[in-house]
Amino acid sequence: MSYPCTDLDSFMAGLRKRNPGQKEFHDAVQEVAADVLPFIQGKEKYGTECLLERLTEPDRIITWRVSWQDDEGNVRADRAWRVQFSNAIGPYKGGLRFHPSVNQSILKFLGFEQIFKNSLTGLPMGGAKGGSNFDPKGKSDHEVMRFCQSMMTELHRYIGPDKDVPAGDIGVGAREIGYLFGQYKRLEGKFTGAITGKGIAYGGSAGRTEATGYGVVYFMKEMLATKEDSLEGKTAVVSGSGNVALYCLEKLIQLGAKPVTASDSDGFIHDPDGIDEDKLEWLKDLKVNRRGRIREYAEEFGCDFHEDEKPWGIDCDVAFPCATQNEIDEDAAKTLIKNDLIALAEGANMPCTLEAQQALRGEVLYAPGKASNAGGVAVSGLEQAQNSQRVSWSKEEVEERLQEIMREIHDKCREYGDSDGDGEIDYVKGANIGGFVKVADALLQQGVV
Repeated sequence: MSYPCTDLDSFMAGLRKRNPGQKEFHDAVQEVAADVLPFIQGKEKYGTECLLERLTEPDRIITWRVSWQDDEGNVRADRAWRVQFSNAIGPYKGGLRFHPSVNQSILKFLGFEQIFKNSLTGLPMGGAKGGSNFDPKGKSDHEVMRFCQSMMTELHRYIGPDKDVPAGDIGVGAREIGYLFGQYKRLEGKFTGAITGKGIAYGGSAGRTEATGYGVVYFMKEMLATKEDSLEGKTAVVSGSGNVALYCLEKLIQLGAKPVTASDSDGFIHDPDGIDEDKLEWLKDLKVNRRGRIREYAEEFGCDFHEDEKPWGIDCDVAFPCATQNEIDEDAAKTLIKNDLIALAEGANMPCTLEAQQALRGEVLYAPGKASNAGGVAVSGLEQAQNSQRVSWSKEEVEERLQEIMREIHDKCREYGDSDGDGEIDYVKGANIGGFVKVADALLQQGVV
């Protein structure tokens, strides 16, 4: 018996009809379906179970109003969502994002990606995502606290250590996680690992802040090793200046590479002498403590600032987009290739458009975010394990486990991405199929639910 829909165009036409106007979600599904549908075809095991169709429909989407009061006494109202996509292999797991751009399409795209990312880690975590169009930028601590408390007053009904475990994402850092967890604890009357990314003082994991940035560099290290190469002496272009970018920069420096860029929404800096340890510490203070703008780095260290531009025209050996989705389009990808790029690893979620991905695949070593930026959720999973055991592991132990997980993810991508056995690895294909197989097998064994 044949699979009901093995044609990509027909599959995507149906998905677009069911989910009109959700381009980010459409693109995320198409990137996966293009590899998974041919893999399913002819496999009697998967038969007519409609596995991919089922995985593109969330188990549920919760939407609610968040009312809060600003410091001037004005009542404000924002919208929040939690998209619980699949708990086939474990409790729902995925971050919360606070940003004006947040909408249902973006959260569905992120939650869908999270299914496969979490599967690749080998840890028992399902896929979910959530957030709000609330903008924490420019808000006082008290305003952020009031918003977080109001949001959790509704959200707490749908989460818990065995149900759904949110974490941080863009706009949701240590401050926001603290306020969210405090309100959860107040409402539930118990201390459980219902949220990850917590502070070390109250159940957080050492190494969680660094995990995504370190993990993407570890994945790059594994990719280069397949070509008997290393990061030593490589010029690296990095976008962003949040946690992912900062700790990507830190690990690149530690492994002997020379990162030359960082960015924020104003533009990017190009430091041809390289961002070294001292400059990075200054940058961390600027972005984490003072919440300043990247242009101040250029003023401090006398390098170029490129206003309202992205860094993909800078000559480099390796590239790490660590800012946000769709920051590399087809033209930018072709420019990187023309400038002799060797490898690119995504630190953000789907920072390359579909057209950019197609340009990069086969031309350079290219790692999709569901594989290369899985370090963050992996250490979140390790935080859950520590919480359930009421123990704390050292930073060294966590980092050792992180390296092992990233190596295993790379090996899984290699297993499913080198179908010809010629040593040329299609990491996108490997990540998509490798992530799908575990979830698909779980769905089959659990019946039609």
